[in-house]
Amino acid sequence: MQGAGGTSGGIGQFFIGLIMLCGGFYLLLNAIHVRSTFGMGMALYHFSGRGTGFNITTGMVMIPFIFGVGIIFYNARNPFGWLLAGGSIVALIFGVITSIHFSFRSMTAFELIVILVLCFGGLGLFLRSLKNFGD
Repeated sequence: MQGAGGTSGGIGQFFIGLIMLCGGFYLLLNAIHVRSTFGMGMALYHFSGRGTGFNITTGMVMIPFIFGVGIIFYNARNPFGWLLAGGSIVALIFGVITSIHFSFRSMTAFELIVILVLCFGGLGLFLRSLKNFGD
């Protein structure tokens, strides 16, 4: 009988490693807080030069989108309208993604050690089960 992945490795090590790996990464991702500062008045992009600065807010990104949609409804074959609308949507999505902040919740050293042992111990067992052992 073949083991995990068609090798002579152990099926038990495969499943124990997979369970440890999934549990550890679940706990790790569960300890991360995600927040966003996205809003219509937030500075999405900042340009500066010669001592002055200019902010493009998220609301300003919608202005070319509105013109682009108007041009598309007037003449759907006009590539400038599609460029304005598509470029605005891409800029808005990029702005939302860049405004996301990740932070780690406070935990004890024991909790962090348990999470890391589960993650990387499970990864080690999982990979070991896929290795061929000589008969």
